Amino acid sequence: METELSQEEKKALLQIASPSQHFVEGEKNYEIVTEQIGSMVLNQKKHGIPWFVAFFIGFVLLNVLMASVGWLLYKGVGVWGINIPSAWGADIINFVWWIGIGHAGTLISAILLLARQQWRNSINRFAEAMTLFAVMCAGLYPLLHTGRPWVAYWLFPYPNILGAWPQFRSPLLWDVFAVSTYMTVSAMFWFVGLVPDLALLRDRTSNKVVRFILGIAALGWRGSAKHWYRYEISYLILAGLSAPLVLSVHTIVSFDFAVSQIPGWHTTIFPPYFVAGAVYAGFAMVLILMIPIRAWYNLKDLITMKHIDWMAKIMLTTGLIVFYGYIMENFIGLYSGNKYEMAIVYNRWCGPYRVAYWGLIFCNGLAPQILWFPKVRANVKWLWASSLVVSIGMWLERYVIIPVSLTRDFLPSSWGYYTPSFWDWAMFLGTIGLFTFLIFLFTRFLPIINIFEVKDLLHRERGHHAHDGDNEQPLEQAKVPVLAEK
Repeated sequence: METELSQEEKKALLQIASPSQHFVEGEKNYEIVTEQIGSMVLNQKKHGIPWFVAFFIGFVLLNVLMASVGWLLYKGVGVWGINIPSAWGADIINFVWWIGIGHAGTLISAILLLARQQWRNSINRFAEAMTLFAVMCAGLYPLLHTGRPWVAYWLFPYPNILGAWPQFRSPLLWDVFAVSTYMTVSAMFWFVGLVPDLALLRDRTSNKVVRFILGIAALGWRGSAKHWYRYEISYLILAGLSAPLVLSVHTIVSFDFAVSQIPGWHTTIFPPYFVAGAVYAGFAMVLILMIPIRAWYNLKDLITMKHIDWMAKIMLTTGLIVFYGYIMENFIGLYSGNKYEMAIVYNRWCGPYRVAYWGLIFCNGLAPQILWFPKVRANVKWLWASSLVVSIGMWLERYVIIPVSLTRDFLPSSWGYYTPSFWDWAMFLGTIGLFTFLIFLFTRFLPIINIFEVKDLLHRERGHHAHDGDNEQPLEQAKVPVLAEK
């Protein structure tokens, strides 16, 4: 029996079914957009109880992370559940999981910018920040996994008298350069995009200390045509650098496994399969965070149901690619005729990790199929729950890939079993706390939506009507989209 739709769900269905390309709803002009987004930074009273609850949870879990790292450094990596033959455990599982989450930000920011997709304008700033914080969480794991993070500089080819040169044929070393490059370019891309908005807030605040800090961060931005020209050039260059990183970073992470001889890892499908999984997990995390923040701060006119619907469609598309990868993994293992590869397939189906394997098939393959239905995509509660299920499934995927292959290799005499220890779980929860802590600090002290790009979008959609009632200073109207029209 079909349930009656609420008024909000009917409105959402109308939005996502509308053929119009309007991504800003309601009666909006430049001044209203600036005030709505800028007041989240300049008016600290707008942050209510939900912000404090989320920030407090993040702060508590951050302390769990600090305790976990302290205990690890005191006792050594033996406090984790790793053993022989499973020398990689939850640390590498979580590393790959966090790196994957960071991919949605670069896809939204760089690739959609190069493709001239205007719908990215309301969500790119938040997704970029999420990328940075996820990569920071990911970087902790390989650093601590060595057991001696204080000599991590040995990974770089610096001149030294010991002759301890890095092994450039190791994919683990490729990770160092790929992730550090990804972090650097993403941070530059994020900061360059912030500069015009920081200048706008600098000119609107009455607090002298805040104006001084924002003035330094804005790098002397005046909004002249020359400034906008240089901004557009540098932004496009950084987007061009970031776009291949979406493909290269998780491809190199997949090489950690694919270039080995371990059954279940030695396959050429891993690079595209990992990249699709990264985008899948990244968009799921964007929706998990964006849906409640959109409701708490009343941003439904700027982050519309059309934005959410398109993100859900991308998640569904990448989910189908990932599900195809699961099917091909089984096909390759069985069709190869290799007894070790066939044994891994059967072990995943029926072995001691079968619950995790069938859990990931359900979470990543079957459950997201409800996103085919517009009514589900128009219901933010169902969509939020689906995104949470996908995030759990993507963690289970990494769990199945790593311990199952390591604990069942070529020699039965070396078989073992891996279970994450208490400190594995504590550190994982701690990195979630670090991520949450940084996200909500960002929400409070920096504009989470790109103000000038939303105003540019408003101008494209409504023309001169976007200026109605606009009392802003000339500085904020000075955008000259030099390259955008070419």
